[in-house]
Amino acid sequence: MIDLRSDTVTKPSKEMRNVMVNAEVGDDVYREDPTANRLQKYCAELFGKEDALFVPSGVMGNQLCLNVLTQPGDEIICDKNAHIFLYESGSPAMLSGLSMNLIDGQNGVITPAEVETLIRPISAYYMPRTKVIEVENTHNVAGGVVHPIENIKALKTLADKHRLKMHLDGARLWNASVATGISVAEYSAYFDTVSVCLSKGLGSPVGSIILGEKEMIEEAFRVRKGWGGGMRQIGILAAAGLYAIENNFSRLSEDHKNAKELAENIAKMESVEIDTLLVQTNILMFKPRTMSVEEVIVKSKEKGLLLGHGGVGVVRAVTHMDVTDKDIEKAVLILSQVLN
Repeated sequence: MIDLRSDTVTKPSKEMRNVMVNAEVGDDVYREDPTANRLQKYCAELFGKEDALFVPSGVMGNQLCLNVLTQPGDEIICDKNAHIFLYESGSPAMLSGLSMNLIDGQNGVITPAEVETLIRPISAYYMPRTKVIEVENTHNVAGGVVHPIENIKALKTLADKHRLKMHLDGARLWNASVATGISVAEYSAYFDTVSVCLSKGLGSPVGSIILGEKEMIEEAFRVRKGWGGGMRQIGILAAAGLYAIENNFSRLSEDHKNAKELAENIAKMESVEIDTLLVQTNILMFKPRTMSVEEVIVKSKEKGLLLGHGGVGVVRAVTHMDVTDKDIEKAVLILSQVLN
């Protein structure tokens, strides 16, 4: 099977498994796991932040960051298709007592002008308190679109003006960095907290990193324990994360190339609607004109290609390190048979 459902389906390579087996470990609840400590220190330096914390999932990473930035009753402004709103099980409300104020962004990009209209007046004690502007980069539902750095800078200026916090859901920030040449530290500089995944394009089997000021990470360490995320000998997992960053970060350009190749070939099919200009990283979305999304997914699976749902009427495909050039060629052939 060629699996293009998500970049989360990657499996650890033989080399990654070897470093996991041989990882030096300790009890991380006592902060005595040397490999976890090394990963956290390495990431803090890489992203230009004071401190970092390893967490088991991207959802926990985002929610820890939102929790330490807010108080119950506060409000987050974000895109209406943000991962924290659509795909995190209502956790902002459930875990931190937060509400969401949504913007219908353009391909996931929210502008300062749009944000400013939603900021609650400080004097309005009867309203939620606006506290955080959240940005997702790259944006999942928009198809891996990169949030422009100039817009991020403008959002930061607005946040400072209104004394708001900024959080970056950078699950695929690695992809944004490779696509633009802008360092992860430059992107992160405009945010109070950042969450990045190790288990997507980088190929680690599990884990995310959150970053911010030391005081915030200290509080996140406490809350992580309260949410059941106090882990023990996590050096086995942290070793995979270190290997992933050191060996698989730069190769993300191959995934981008494969996504573009697939998109350009799909665009040649008359029965499909696709905007290849939006294929900026490793995700692509297309709309079949002559059959339902479910039909495309089922028929493709019968021929050896796994695809995902990208929303109403939209098929989603995600390239990753376990997908080769030849796999892309075969995927094009299968789709041509299914769609034409």
